[in-house]
Amino acid sequence: MTPIDPRIAPPRTLDELRQDTVKRITAGGYPGRGVRPVDAERAMAALSSLDPEEWAKVWMDVGDRVVADAEAATSADERRELFKSAYATYTMGRFPTISTPGKQASYEKAIAAYSRYADLLPQKLEVIRIPFEGKEIIGYFRKPEGPGPFPLMVQCGGLDYWKENVADEALSYLPHGICVFAMDMPGTGQSPIKGDVGSERVFSRVLDWAENSPDVDSTRMFMRGVSWGGHWATRVAIAEKDRLLGAINHGGAVHHFFQPDWQLKALGTREYLLDLFGARANVFGVKTLDEFLDYGPRMSLLHDDMIDRPCAPMLVMNGAKDSQVPIADQLLLLTRGDAKDGWINPKGVHMGFGAGWGPDRTIREVIVPWLLKKLALHDSGGAAGA
Repeated sequence: MTPIDPRIAPPRTLDELRQDTVKRITAGGYPGRGVRPVDAERAMAALSSLDPEEWAKVWMDVGDRVVADAEAATSADERRELFKSAYATYTMGRFPTISTPGKQASYEKAIAAYSRYADLLPQKLEVIRIPFEGKEIIGYFRKPEGPGPFPLMVQCGGLDYWKENVADEALSYLPHGICVFAMDMPGTGQSPIKGDVGSERVFSRVLDWAENSPDVDSTRMFMRGVSWGGHWATRVAIAEKDRLLGAINHGGAVHHFFQPDWQLKALGTREYLLDLFGARANVFGVKTLDEFLDYGPRMSLLHDDMIDRPCAPMLVMNGAKDSQVPIADQLLLLTRGDAKDGWINPKGVHMGFGAGWGPDRTIREVIVPWLLKKLALHDSGGAAGA
């Protein structure tokens, strides 16, 4: 794991990590949703140190067994679910970020398993490659059945919840006639750039692509950012206010999150499984705690009063008991700049989850109704921000 700085609360011991990992997966919690409990037990029984290379290896060994089970399965449904479980298992191997060659290898296996799983779904998944500053943006595109063009949701993941997870969330939007472009936020997954002021331009490039796609109605586009991705959704809501019908900051940073006093407290949260500092530092491409603490404040949306600039209609979401992103950030966003809609779960933790609320219910009962309301308002000729 990333070297420990005495200013941060110590991580779990090996025994604690083993026990908590199995406990979370057995309960269907994050990370590790989709990993079979028996496979979690096998991986953790084999783990003998906190070395990230060994962490990657034990999960890849188990993932390889799941792939073998999938290839031997006799029904398409069983193969599909096993490849999905293999994807989740390899994802645990690269969790929370690509910090070693083994974690890179596990991520590559995760992408391959995800592709094999997606090929067995009735909803087609298209891999989109968009040229960008000498590199490329790699995204996953899913669209509803029938003739388009369709409204578009551009959705990015967060610190460790990457585009493969996001692409599966697209399945919740398709029945409502909304297509989805899933992508990694800057500094994660296969994103071509690190996180910095101005990195929102990567999302603007995707909107350029959408305007030229026959499947997309570019007059009806949205963006949702999950966790840290909500920060980017907010920046895009400002930079692209004339191209978006709406944007959703779902548990994303605004100002307080980036301050050293919060980071020194939050980096020790037990809500996160392991190596939170390593994952956050990798977003910026820095190594030491001092580099990270110096870098973060420049990302605040209070710089140059950015938070007060006109923006697309926004939905701001989180849990009041979040220990990863302070609820003060969502309250700041709701009380500055243009009027916005808010959904705060008083008993929820990060992203408002907990107390009966999980990803599926949140999308079904909060996000989709908000999107459909904005679309209906647009289609009736009403004011988008009403």
